[in-house]
Amino acid sequence: MAYVQEGLGHYPAALYYLSLAQARQPRRTTWLKITEVAQNHRLTGYTTSWRQELIITFRRYYYRGLQGLLGVAVAGGILLLLRRGAARRWWLPYTTYLGLVALYLNVLVPDQTGLVARSRAALMAGPSAGASWLTTATAGDRLVVQGQEDIWYRVRWRGREAYIRRNDLLLVQ
Repeated sequence: MAYVQEGLGHYPAALYYLSLAQARQPRRTTWLKITEVAQNHRLTGYTTSWRQELIITFRRYYYRGLQGLLGVAVAGGILLLLRRGAARRWWLPYTTYLGLVALYLNVLVPDQTGLVARSRAALMAGPSAGASWLTTATAGDRLVVQGQEDIWYRVRWRGREAYIRRNDLLLVQ
């Protein structure tokens, strides 16, 4: 779909489909294609750095790592429950391990991103049409979504918090 949309000149749709593929199966080649299209159209939010390479590798193995961690947690819990006479000293390391799994699950989760769907979408300083205007986003710009308030998404834009209307942003899920 991305190839067809790019051939038709619909680069925001091509970026959206490429981003969906990247979210499902992170690959370096997909990211390089995304950044190539973004650079050709002077879009923001697409970086190529060693940190991005590390993030892609981490996301590629995130769910496999989570499955392994949870499998060990379940097996350890079953062993501790079956050995009722087990010393209490084994419960503290097990609880610590569960805390690390919770940290992996909640802190290291990949960021949710969105692509600006309409050209000239307004980025505002607050979740209101009366808030001060920050800038205008171009169709295809990539923003990190931090939350939602009513009809607004709270996004990260150039290191600042900004708000964009829900209709102007396509979430990559």
